[in-house]
Amino acid sequence: MRAGRVGEAHRDGGSGGAYARVDVAELVRIRTRHPERIAEAAARRRRRPLLGDRGRLMIVAADHPARGALGAGGRGLAMANRADLLERLCLALSRPGVDGVLATADILDDLLLLGALDHKVVMGSMNRGGLQGASFELDDRFTGHRPEDIHRLGFDAGKLLLRIDYDDPGSLTTLESTARAVDEMAARRLPVFVEPFISRRAPDGRLVNDLSADAVTRSIAIASGLGGSSAYTWLKVPVTDNPDDMAQVMETSTLPAVLLGGEVGGQAGDQAAAYEKWRGALQLPTVQGLVVGRSLLYPADGDVAAAVDTAVGLL
Repeated sequence: MRAGRVGEAHRDGGSGGAYARVDVAELVRIRTRHPERIAEAAARRRRRPLLGDRGRLMIVAADHPARGALGAGGRGLAMANRADLLERLCLALSRPGVDGVLATADILDDLLLLGALDHKVVMGSMNRGGLQGASFELDDRFTGHRPEDIHRLGFDAGKLLLRIDYDDPGSLTTLESTARAVDEMAARRLPVFVEPFISRRAPDGRLVNDLSADAVTRSIAIASGLGGSSAYTWLKVPVTDNPDDMAQVMETSTLPAVLLGGEVGGQAGDQAAAYEKWRGALQLPTVQGLVVGRSLLYPADGDVAAAVDTAVGLL
């Protein structure tokens, strides 16, 4: 291991993938005694273009915990074990065809210390203020990476969540803060991935994202027009309830887009169905790749490498 990496090489017997076994005690030691090593690791990270030779993107997402969303595959606290999450991420990042990771500062700092981000696309998660299940869930304030943080650390892109409820006047504030973030990223020539939804409160108070073709179309149209320039704006969009609608939905904008994987049920059949939905949408001209998190990191059969390899194969 090169200086600055934490852990030892470990081979997963079920998948054949090599990854770093995380030494939590060593991570804590560095964080307490040498916190400057995180910035040093970021400074020496070997970078790559956003799009590689394939012209497609396969990004693993792990920014859920900072929004209090720890569940995966029917397990309410699946993502609560940080060492386990980091090991799954290192395994996923080691697989051929995986371009990078989307995460919050705490996770990216750990991955920097583990030496897992060389030649990878690194996306900072920008707004995590809308905590899952909170009365203020729609108030998606920018509590994560700022544009200046992404630029300072030499990261490659940012991602923000844009949920709009037509019955909530606060959504106007969210739209305005999102537009300013788009402006600040464009000023630094940094790509920003905007994840838009039309949302509503269900009778029981839960926040529900509308995945009908009409709602996804409107969310794309709104997100595409935010800010003073769309030159560096990408879209991160879900597959509609009826995948056959995606061709028409994606005609709404010429901005490049990646598909949002979303949460998949805990059965193997659910995973297979998700792959099929992604497969069709990936043929559309504006769709450039996938950003998938929990369904690959916590697959129903437990085989992270196989789940990741199958997703890469769709590209």
